[in-house]
Formats: sequence, structure tokens, C-alpha cells
Amino acid sequence: MTTADLHTLTGAYALHALSDEERADFERHLAHCEACAQECAELTATAARLGLAATVAPRPDLRGQVLRRITTVRQDSPREPALSRAGRTAGTRPRLLSRWALAACFAAAAALGGTAVWQHQRAEDAQEQARQADQANDRIAAVLAAPDARTGSAELGDGASGTVVVSKSQDRAVFIASGMAHPPRGKVYQLWYDDDGTMRSAGLMNTDRSDQAVLLSGAVDGASGMGITVEPAGGSEQPTTDPVALMPLPA
Repeated sequence: MTTADLHTLTGAYALHALSDEERADFERHLAHCEACAQECAELTATAARLGLAATVAPRPDLRGQVLRRITTVRQDSPREPALSRAGRTAGTRPRLLSRWALAACFAAAAALGGTAVWQHQRAEDAQEQARQADQANDRIAAVLAAPDARTGSAELGDGASGTVVVSKSQDRAVFIASGMAHPPRGKVYQLWYDDDGTMRSAGLMNTDRSDQAVLLSGAVDGASGMGITVEPAGGSEQPTTDPVALMPLPA
């Protein structure tokens, strides 16, 4: 690889796009070329800033589009603009960035920015889920630990059992399931309050867990019992199947 070729690799080096052999050749050149070292530092910093500034994921076809356009752009040969004799020093080769390097920078920055946004969003989602789980656990614990908590249990069939805990002071109820079979695919167990024969939705159970404690949605508000039905994923406004179980709420 000639010295002229090495001068054009600053962008690819800054974006870690060189092969092991090319990187070794370029790093030997870099140790003696102040202009290339400066250019690499600037490109690396620019790519990092562009990546952090991205707010949306790039289009799926962006990388392929950039790479196709690169093949149609002639790469500039390194050239040395005229300098005054006083300003000319050995080993310094001021150059303009090649179009290839700029295109590669933007393509890589877009990809890195999209990855950074995706990772940030995943982290925020995980934190929000953890926060909601902590809040739900605190509310369940408050019902179970309430001084006036009352408990009722029933066999649900196929070896499963259920326990409902009600606190009048909290006006909330918790359903504890043990050994429940998973619902059919595309279905979910939905909980209901029984308001003297009128069923009121009280939330959904986790389809992936056989043993779980669920805080019923909404206040007990004088309900006499609770029921469980199998409903389409996402739940229903009113029961669409016969109850899997009906349990009176403990007085």
C-alpha cells in the first residue's frame, strides 16, 4: 500500500472499518504523519457527537443506500495546497477530507446513533417495568399485612388452588394462584369482581406464571365474590366464557 493510499484511510480507521493488516500499516504511517493523526482525532470526535445527537433509528435501507452511492463517487487523491515557504514544513500534508470518509462517517454515525437510542430506550423500559413491579409488590404487601386482612381459599381443579385476601381498610383484594395451568395460546386469565351477579373486570393474570399473586384492579367496593374466566389476549369488557372458578370474598 502506497503512502498516498494510506492518507485516504483516516475515516475508515476512525470508524474501525479497516482489516487487521490495513490497520497495522496505517498505524505505522500514523506515527509519523501529524496531519493524519489530527484528522483521525477530529473524525473520531465528530462520529461520536453525531451518534449521541441522533434521536431516531435510521431507516433500514440507509446503510445499503450509502454504500451504493459510495461506489459512484470518485475518491479524491491527496493533494497539497500551495503554502508560503515560511509556512511549509517537512512531514505536514494538509488535505481535504475525501468524500468517501465523509460518507462513511455519516453512515456509521447514523448506525451508532440508532443503536444508542435503541439501547437507551431498552434501559428506560426496563427501569419503568422495575418501578411498576416494585409499586405493585408494595400494594400487594400492604393488603396482605393489613390488620383486618381476611383470607378465603378454594380448589380450582387439576391440582390448582386459589386464595383471595381482602382488606376492608385498604378496600383492595389480592388473588394468589398456585399450580394453575397456562391458558391456551392467544388467551389470558381475566379476574372479575362479582357485584351481586354483575361481573366487573379486575385485571389480567400473567400468562407465563403458574404461581403468582395479583392485586385485583379497582376497589372491592362491596363486591360479594370474584371469578376467573379465559378471555382473548388483552381481556374483555364482559366475560365471554363460563368461569374457571367462582369464589366468595371473605367477610
